[in-house]
Amino acid sequence: MFQADTRTRTTTQSALGILEVIYYATARSVRKSHPNAIVGLAINMLQTMTLVFVFYIMFTFLGLRGVAIRGDFMVYIMSGIFLFMTQNKAMGAVVGSEGPASPMMQHAPMSTFVSIVSNALGTLYIQVLSVVLVLFIYNAMTGSVEINDPVGAFSMLLLAWFVGVSVGMCFLALKPWFPQFVSIASTIYMRANMLASGKMFLANTLPFFILKMFDWNPLFHVIDQARGFAFINYNPHYSNTTYPLILASVLLVIGFMGESYTRQHASISWGARR
Repeated sequence: MFQADTRTRTTTQSALGILEVIYYATARSVRKSHPNAIVGLAINMLQTMTLVFVFYIMFTFLGLRGVAIRGDFMVYIMSGIFLFMTQNKAMGAVVGSEGPASPMMQHAPMSTFVSIVSNALGTLYIQVLSVVLVLFIYNAMTGSVEINDPVGAFSMLLLAWFVGVSVGMCFLALKPWFPQFVSIASTIYMRANMLASGKMFLANTLPFFILKMFDWNPLFHVIDQARGFAFINYNPHYSNTTYPLILASVLLVIGFMGESYTRQHASISWGARR
């Protein structure tokens, strides 16, 4: 009654089949946080707006508004918060994707690659919608949202997502071997980015000895470059897009190599260790 499908498929058919599986898996990942996709989006928007509000209050009470770029202060804050959350959400989604020992892998079309890609794309979808809606609401309230180069700023959002996916891949490859370490290390990395991402200050205003403490972080470069695209009167001198792009590409290759090795040594007992 149940027989394997022995029909030969062309490369194009196989690629389309994988894309179809990724599409449905992405839709499933989007609904993970809440059965209602609208509610899930609202929750993500609320998290973003809460963080923006907290940083606005902090900058105001500490008298730090003077260190911001001349222009829309809220855009200055949001440019850092959006990219910070996008990287952390992307990393968390990839680290939390289903591994080779997951029951979902028992279904023939499913694979760890599909799980990773769908989780990453689901996060990107939610984050882009959240950013667009938050900016729309702010613009409707004030009518003053001006971004000098929207395409460049959006490309930095994609780069922050790519960096998060790459870092998450490295953690994912280690997760079955050292689950507790990965859980702690990924949490520390996300918490460290609250300061090390540079969303609270500008690279151009930092002394050299302080700048060297932050320029190792690819997100620091991405956020600083994003502000260069967002504001016409800010030209970042101490950051670039080459470093985060190359580092993320290297980490992604290392992560996939590690994940491939891990998948070849998959054990059903891994599930009991988490």
